[in-house]
Amino acid sequence: MVEQGHHGHHGHHGHGGQMTPEQQMQMMQQEIRLAKNLSQIKHKIVVMSGKGGVGKSTVAANIAETLQSMGYKTGILDADIHGPNIPKMLGIDMFEEEFNQFQFDAFKQLVEEDMASKDLSQDEQRQLIEDKKAEYQHSIFPVTTPSGLKVMSMAFLIDGLDRPIIWRGPQKTGAIKQLISDAHWGELDFLIIDNPPGTGDEPLTVLQTIPDADLVLMVTTPNVVSQEDVLKCVKMVKMMNIDNIGLIENMAYYICPHCDEKLHIFGEGNGKAFADEMEITYLGDLPIEESVSKSPYNEATISTLDPDDEVSKRFKEIIGKVKKEFLE
Repeated sequence: MVEQGHHGHHGHHGHGGQMTPEQQMQMMQQEIRLAKNLSQIKHKIVVMSGKGGVGKSTVAANIAETLQSMGYKTGILDADIHGPNIPKMLGIDMFEEEFNQFQFDAFKQLVEEDMASKDLSQDEQRQLIEDKKAEYQHSIFPVTTPSGLKVMSMAFLIDGLDRPIIWRGPQKTGAIKQLISDAHWGELDFLIIDNPPGTGDEPLTVLQTIPDADLVLMVTTPNVVSQEDVLKCVKMVKMMNIDNIGLIENMAYYICPHCDEKLHIFGEGNGKAFADEMEITYLGDLPIEESVSKSPYNEATISTLDPDDEVSKRFKEIIGKVKKEFLE
């Protein structure tokens, strides 16, 4: 599905001279598909973190599920090549073979629906199939969860999670770009992109590929190390001329199951002060909850499991704030 061939060597340095006319044509066509794809998506939110282990993917998955439950057509793109865990969090267990079968079925359904709406002769039917094949030859159909959330991940393109992906940089950035340009999202209200942690090539590629992101969401925890890493990330995003940046402080407190008291295990978070210092928008904090860490095994994210849960309410509040600050 993801070509591991020649679209590496020019990377993002743009040595156009080294490309054959065919490669230049392929790149141009990909750019056109990308523009067309992104134009159908109203709002794009990129989720980032300075380092791993801050619960970034959990936050991304919950934001996507919350938006979907609020009636918005939502997609989530898992751009983390080395640890693509969004599908697992959403209860999707699908790898290369099943995913290829899913692609075939999705295309077949698309063609059958189109045929059913028209009265065609056999020759016309054959022609329609050929036309559709040409139209969708580059498309990758995202997997849809029971709630209607559309999901695309690198995890679908490998033959099992125990196989590590060992790629050179340009192959990785090429694969990420391809996931963004070729996933057949259709019309969406929101696309959430879960970026790999840090400030490397992959997060940079996502930001370059989606220059009109409505919001970059930084996830941090209440400790100093995490904050230093976030600062680096924020600087990188600002260098890309993206000013809409929000901060969520995850694992900020624990609610005692016996007395409902808020306990700040990792020290009192100063997320608001930290956000102000960096001149970005503070969007709120989230508790540590057993149900969140267990959610992958419940086949659902916490926000869909229990809408009255403290965390579900916090995610709705955060989304309310995102809309008010960045989208209205």
